[in-house]
Amino acid sequence: MDVPKDQLSTLLDHGLYSSAQMLGCFAVSSTSINSENSPHLKAESLVLFGDSLSREKEYRRAIQIYKQALQYHKILPKQNSTTTPITRSAFSLSNRSSSPNSCNTSAINENEVKFKIATCHGSLGENRAALAEMEGIPSKSRNLEMNLMMAKLYRNSRHTRAAIGCFKECLRNCPYIIEAIIALAELGVSAKDIMSLFPQTPNRSGRPPFDHFDCSRWLPRYVEAQCCIASNDYKGGLELFSELLQRFPNNIHILLEMAKVKAVIGKNDEAIQDFETVRSLDPYVITYMDEYAMLLRLKSDTSKLNKLVNDLLSIDPTKPEVLVALAVLWDKKDERGALSYAEKSIRIDERHVAGYIMKGNIFLSMNRPESAVVAFRGAQELRPDLRTYQGLVRSYLALSKIKEALYSAREAMKAMPQSAKALKLVGDVHASNTSGREKAKKFYESALRLEPGFLGAALALAELHVIEGRNGDAVSLLQRYLKDWADDSLHVKLAQVFAATNMLQDALSHYHAALRINPQNEAARKGLERLEKLMKGVDPDAPEEDEDNEVDDGDGDQEEAELL
Repeated sequence: MDVPKDQLSTLLDHGLYSSAQMLGCFAVSSTSINSENSPHLKAESLVLFGDSLSREKEYRRAIQIYKQALQYHKILPKQNSTTTPITRSAFSLSNRSSSPNSCNTSAINENEVKFKIATCHGSLGENRAALAEMEGIPSKSRNLEMNLMMAKLYRNSRHTRAAIGCFKECLRNCPYIIEAIIALAELGVSAKDIMSLFPQTPNRSGRPPFDHFDCSRWLPRYVEAQCCIASNDYKGGLELFSELLQRFPNNIHILLEMAKVKAVIGKNDEAIQDFETVRSLDPYVITYMDEYAMLLRLKSDTSKLNKLVNDLLSIDPTKPEVLVALAVLWDKKDERGALSYAEKSIRIDERHVAGYIMKGNIFLSMNRPESAVVAFRGAQELRPDLRTYQGLVRSYLALSKIKEALYSAREAMKAMPQSAKALKLVGDVHASNTSGREKAKKFYESALRLEPGFLGAALALAELHVIEGRNGDAVSLLQRYLKDWADDSLHVKLAQVFAATNMLQDALSHYHAALRINPQNEAARKGLERLEKLMKGVDPDAPEEDEDNEVDDGDGDQEEAELL
């Protein structure tokens, strides 16, 4: 041969892909390789050339080259199509040790080449084409990597049963594939069923190959934690993660999982603390940093948000988490620009839930609730959590679709019966109607009984007191929280109540307190302007009632009573 295959393979093994690509051009065009007499050599050279293209992210060219290799491979008698797929390192080793007598047998494996084609299609976002290639590989010939890829492709294509089967097959071969555990939990498989997949067959020494499960118990506990989170038992999941964190202190993965859950359930301060701990341990982590960005935005901590985004951009600006963080940063400055970042994050990873949630929030701020519904629905299909339900309720209320909002809120309450936030969500829908205020009050009170420190429910209940003229009750309720909460929204609400009762000096004091905590608080700024109008005797924003939106839902009332 003019170009030895082992030299081409060596370049690939050492990561010299540009050199391998240029050398590959010589290898596949060499006149010393007769495609009729030596199709196996032609096929091998084409596969190596395809590898160099794939590694340089020239996926279209790689697919074409791999398919040419398969055409030359078909000229040979079928001989290795059902053997275990080989890696390139094993492929190059077999080439180096091959004897002259083996020169007419092809070292390429048809299934391995199909897997490479599927991988290229996957990198291009062509899931259907990738799945078609993978389904052409017999199930008995699939290795662990192939099964994991098939599972992801089936899941992306919403073939849930097939995805579960492939994920389970992965765990039967290796119980430590954490992403398979998380996926099965999210797909509704129970912890018991997942743990039953772990190998239990004794080896020659008489001990099970994974007998350290019984003595350490950490992996089963991890499975239980993920299943709790997937079933919206956030409290149970956090307790299990905390237990694991004691055994594995400063475990970045567990800290990130806990931070994300706390962000979902509204424990924002604790979530921020966990994210900051992670960044102090490893400042180059990108996972879930878009969730951290959203929390910083809620806290109006602009300086930290700016630093976070700059840090992320210096690490890898192409990651979906970085693009969502950019959307968070630009949301108030340029809504259209922020929206483009959120949409780009979804194009990169169509399963990136935070991208859909951010997109929905931006649409709401742009007064496009119809589009917001679509975005929140997209997030809910991937992974329903409290934020997706909250987004849907807000969107439907903005559209004056009270029945749809009530349905979404009740779905949240069914999914999370022990969640004070879910109870408040139902109360919010009822509070949007004059006839539903008494029901709303019951839900807010139930939420506070379930979680006495839930400031959101207290603020909502205080608002109801104000609307119904019980300003004294609103003040006494809110003042109980002043001892434990340095929260700008709490001061704003107190200021609004005092303004409504003509206690203007107290209102002024609380507006200033809110702005000291959060200078970016728009409600406090506007409140000061309204206060000036009140001093002039002008009612700044008289409430408007929408009698057409009253809901008569007897069956739903009975259902709510049972849940309460």
